[in-house]
Amino acid sequence: MGLLSRPAMQYTKAMNIASPIRTTGHTVCPHDCPSACALNVDLGGDGRIGRVRGAADNSYTAGVICAKVARYAERLYHPDRLLTPKRRKGAKGAGGWQEISWDDALDEVAEAFVKAEAAHGSEAIWPYFYAGTMGQVQRDSIERLRHAKRYSGFFGSICTNMAWTGYAMGTGTLRGPDPREMAKADCVVIWGTNAVATQVNVMTHAMKARKERGAKIVVVDVYENATMKQADLGLIVRPGTDAALACAVMHIAFRDGYADRAYMARYADDPAGLEAHLKTRTPEWAAAITGLSVEEIEAFARLVGATKRSFFRLGYGFARQRNGTVAMHAALSIATVLGSWQHEGGGAFHSNSDIFRLNKAELLGTGYLDPEIRMLDQSQIGRVLTGDAEALRHRGPVTALLIQNTNPLNVAPEQRLVKQGFDRDDLFVAVHEQFMTETAEVADIVLPATMFVEHDDLYRGGGHSHILLGPKLVEPPETVRTNLFVIEELAKRLGVADRSGFGLNEREHIDRMLLPNGLPGYDALREDRWIDCQPDFRTAHYLDGFAHADGKFRFRPDWENGKAPNKPPVRLGNLGPVSSLPVYPDQVDLIELADAAHPFRLTTSPARNFLNSTFTETPTSREKEVRPEVMVNPADAARLSIAGGDIVRLGNGRGSLRIHARVTDAVKPGVLVAEGIWPNKAHLDGEGINVLTGADSPAPHGGAAFHDNKVWLEKVAE
Repeated sequence: MGLLSRPAMQYTKAMNIASPIRTTGHTVCPHDCPSACALNVDLGGDGRIGRVRGAADNSYTAGVICAKVARYAERLYHPDRLLTPKRRKGAKGAGGWQEISWDDALDEVAEAFVKAEAAHGSEAIWPYFYAGTMGQVQRDSIERLRHAKRYSGFFGSICTNMAWTGYAMGTGTLRGPDPREMAKADCVVIWGTNAVATQVNVMTHAMKARKERGAKIVVVDVYENATMKQADLGLIVRPGTDAALACAVMHIAFRDGYADRAYMARYADDPAGLEAHLKTRTPEWAAAITGLSVEEIEAFARLVGATKRSFFRLGYGFARQRNGTVAMHAALSIATVLGSWQHEGGGAFHSNSDIFRLNKAELLGTGYLDPEIRMLDQSQIGRVLTGDAEALRHRGPVTALLIQNTNPLNVAPEQRLVKQGFDRDDLFVAVHEQFMTETAEVADIVLPATMFVEHDDLYRGGGHSHILLGPKLVEPPETVRTNLFVIEELAKRLGVADRSGFGLNEREHIDRMLLPNGLPGYDALREDRWIDCQPDFRTAHYLDGFAHADGKFRFRPDWENGKAPNKPPVRLGNLGPVSSLPVYPDQVDLIELADAAHPFRLTTSPARNFLNSTFTETPTSREKEVRPEVMVNPADAARLSIAGGDIVRLGNGRGSLRIHARVTDAVKPGVLVAEGIWPNKAHLDGEGINVLTGADSPAPHGGAAFHDNKVWLEKVAE
């Protein structure tokens, strides 16, 4: 015990001692953000990090990063960081722990997996992970163990599906104009992302266009957030009504001569059919749906219609509504109707995820993948763990979990079901984490994890075009281990360590991802720091055709069989009410519409100083966010006798919670916004905002509609 605790004491004792800068290290922000910022890190003579800055010589990061990452030392040297393996003592969640050695901890995890497999088959074990790190090696090595051991599959649905699917249904692939071209635009439309809070580099390039070219910035979102405040034209739409706005803009384009008919004749599948369909999608029709005025819609349509260099930057807000796939496709279609793709600084961009040529088969262990092994939906972990037959694919229970890089007890929808599932006495849980998250608190074994400056890894930026190396810069505490170490050690104990892909270190994995496809390996990247994979202008702007067999953009997508980057396996089929999806871009009310019993629509938008559940442990981030609150429009507040600071209750069929009210005209009447994700325990009743969110699968390929909730609101009596 003494040997285990001594390094931890030394590590925390010196956390507030400043050290002189010895040199600058170069790395990459590892967090779940499309920006994947290139970083410069001050390194002190004592081997500790100091200030973190954006790399000025990276053309996308351009020297700018978010404030929460700039103060990363606060997180790295936090006194509550996990530093030793722990075994639970007493009841789950009671807080009783015993420090144990790494060997004992890993032996117990392996033994629990062997017992679970003997009792219920290999599918009883479910390795569960996500994007707490975006490093390819540390994030994805868990898949190799999964496939080698035939454990239950993992359908990663929680973040991207509706947005990715809607974009690829139109273009045929997930890539677009160089995002640095925003700086060359005459109009930048930031739609469905609060970029100031979540993708700060989008603002870097948009503001450059404004400063150097006089470009106009348009922001479309559901409330007046920090990005909206930077807009020349801010459009606050009702949640889930983006497609109605897009259709009205295209209606005006055809009506007023902004539509590029020659371009569409060459590059689109059915412009005549689309024009006929949009005849009734007037500004008046859209105004009634979106809550915008006819004048606002007309002004937006005129601006982008008359501005050839209009760059549509489409965000992940589209992935948070049940009709988000249709909404993304509709917003994307505007660029095709206008012919914006033809111009530098024009077109529509969401993600470049399809441009990177990484050879990941060995890393992922795809050669071991058995298509007969069931695939479980990440977003439905609550249903899986509480025995829902459909969620379990009508097979046996999950009785053992290995969790890396995610905190489902806080971030997953249907939180009460998730909590109920984790409370099962027959469920074994091992969590590999950096802090004692609420998921770690109910684990049987907790393992301490390294942070990004303490290991090697490779990153790629979906929001830009770079593959970047994140080399190890400082030594971790002696009792902390990498994700890769845990996977390798479990592979040894579970009898698969002799298989291809195991036994390699991070640098070897990085070389095997890069070198076979003609990309420079680890050593070259250590010098060059990144590889720019941006396609040439014609390819990026689809001037030689879109990525469908006929080269045509799809105004009429094949929702069931069309291209999509993250389809569920064939044996699962399409998900959600696919038959309700429209033939052409259209408003489709596959959302939780407000009703008499639930007169409000609630969105759970990102907070500026948190990143999902990361940074909620750092004091500066918590101080800046203050406390969990729900934004309420003054008219709604007056009607319900609610004053700022009052405690209110929100509820729906999934549950209810108490929270403080913030009365503000940043939200429209009938709309509530709760920025987070705050830890559950930070809320008044110990339950977080995801008590109110659902895990039903949106069409056509699943997802998690976190911003799509109908709720009631009432003031809590004193």
